[in-house]
Amino acid sequence: MTTLTEQAAEEFFAARAFAPGLPGFVGVAVDLLLDPASAPTGRRPLRHGFLDARSPQVVVVSTPPSPGLEVALRRMSDDLAAATRVMDQHGLTVLPFATEIDPENPTRTYGTGTAGIRIGLEAGPDDGGPLGLERRWVLAHTLAPVLAAAFANAPLRQGRPTGWRSVRQALRRELPVLPGHVGDAQNLPAQRIPDTLAEGLGSRLAVDPRTSWAAHAMDSPTVTGRSLRERFRAGARLTESDLERHLAGLRPPVAARGHLEIDVADCQPGHGWRVPVAVVTALLDDPRAAEEAYAATAHLAGEPRLWERAARDALTDPVLADAARACFLAAYGALARQGASRSLRDAVADFTETYVNRNRCPADDLLDHTTRRV
Repeated sequence: MTTLTEQAAEEFFAARAFAPGLPGFVGVAVDLLLDPASAPTGRRPLRHGFLDARSPQVVVVSTPPSPGLEVALRRMSDDLAAATRVMDQHGLTVLPFATEIDPENPTRTYGTGTAGIRIGLEAGPDDGGPLGLERRWVLAHTLAPVLAAAFANAPLRQGRPTGWRSVRQALRRELPVLPGHVGDAQNLPAQRIPDTLAEGLGSRLAVDPRTSWAAHAMDSPTVTGRSLRERFRAGARLTESDLERHLAGLRPPVAARGHLEIDVADCQPGHGWRVPVAVVTALLDDPRAAEEAYAATAHLAGEPRLWERAARDALTDPVLADAARACFLAAYGALARQGASRSLRDAVADFTETYVNRNRCPADDLLDHTTRRV
């Protein structure tokens, strides 16, 4: 196969990053963290999607893109029920939290030892409107640490507090809020440029989604521990197949898989997985909610060490807490306008009241329980 240059590799990533399309379809993948760590191998068809083993400890239930939020939720409910029966047949227990790995482990353990919820949404049209690709890419990134804090649910290791509310997100603690943002290089406040295409929002962060994604792919560590860029400059001869394998192993909070993949929520207890799917979809796919969420989170691109704060402090951090309250209110309003089911709106409202409005997250319940036992 033809080997590539560094420039050709960047062009490869940029060209394949997005297939622009109007919002509407929703895909969901839910990880199941197992005890003992002996996941059944191979791919199993479920009613709508598939059950795959990512590692001995983690299996993934994924459904195909669905026409709208409610259909996506119904399909995932069906497939999770089927997957649970498979786990029961193998004598496996699905754990109600997201990981027990060491928070100092390398980032590559993120995909094989942690459990989260990923939402796939259309990339958006290739224009500058509030649901356009550039705006959605920026909004997804500024939202990500806020929602990671709200849905943090991995505070323990071997039953003991780690000092993090999400060990899973602690593996991302060195990330900038918005990769490729013009303020990143010198750790300066976000530079903004006028936005004449969306009234009332005032300004837009300067990021090109394709360039941003290509740079992330080039600069992320490979299985060798070195980035693709470092390997190219050291003389490595890499092919498109090598790049595809590298892409498949990347687990950033926001990924370009042709569509947008949002991976910010730890696994939630019970049927709680429905809430992050609903909130993410509402905030990105509803034009009014997207504008409200952008207004509530755009300033976060200039916040120092925000992923570390989201992982450690969650919603006890006042900056994250303020943004979360605005975003959950916007999400509920979008669900009401769209005619979402009463049960779904109630689930979002209950989560907001139980956690967001009280500066708490699900990890705090685990920590409270652990403290009472001690």
